[in-house]
Amino acid sequence: MSVLQAFNFRRKNTVVHRLDPRTKLYLAITLLIVSFIFSEVVVLSLIFLFLLLVLAAARSLSQWFRTIRGLSFLLIIVVLFNSMFATLGYAITFVVRLLDIMACFSIFFLTVHPDDLAQALIHLHVPFDFAFTLSIATRYVPTLAQEAQTIIDAQMSRGLELQKGNMIKRIRNYIPILIPLIVCSIRRALSVAESLESRAFGSTKRRTYLHALKMAKKDHFVILLATLAVIVSIYYKFLVGLPSWLTWQIPL
Repeated sequence: MSVLQAFNFRRKNTVVHRLDPRTKLYLAITLLIVSFIFSEVVVLSLIFLFLLLVLAAARSLSQWFRTIRGLSFLLIIVVLFNSMFATLGYAITFVVRLLDIMACFSIFFLTVHPDDLAQALIHLHVPFDFAFTLSIATRYVPTLAQEAQTIIDAQMSRGLELQKGNMIKRIRNYIPILIPLIVCSIRRALSVAESLESRAFGSTKRRTYLHALKMAKKDHFVILLATLAVIVSIYYKFLVGLPSWLTWQIPL
């Protein structure tokens, strides 16, 4: 379950972790927009390198690579299907853009605590119920991954073989894992619901927080740079045109 490592927050003292959650959300959205603006593989690769530098600054690069290793099979399938129905160059470009998108979201979720995520969304005038639900979901994704790995180990110790047989058989082999996982998830959801009811969840509209979010000068600076990146991208993509070395395409 290394795929879900992208949602596993770990508290670290880095320049990226110290940024305001709203700043990191804005940065992720702007980088996502830039990734969709361009279709040139060179530009998308440069964006990907920048995202890797941000992940390295957050000391979360190895954790993100474990996520990509878990998705390697999906990426190979994407390349094969796009190569069959389009071209290899288009397939590689599509995969690089997909990596950019995954890195954008990973930077946010790997460096933002679920409580800070809920508070940031509330400051952005998102309804509290929705913000709290998203925060709870993000918090329990790593727990769900741990439970799934425990169930896999238990079933394999009983003789379940997950890596043998054709594709259909391998999918069927995961049924003894999915059913206990669903049951555990339902039990956990009921436990959380009972805990919320015992604490009179929703009885008051005015809420207070132990640590209030406050944006610093570095947050405004990052927001300014991210905004300029989007403006420059639109300017060169649609008005001026990119230099020839940035428009190089894979000749296949």
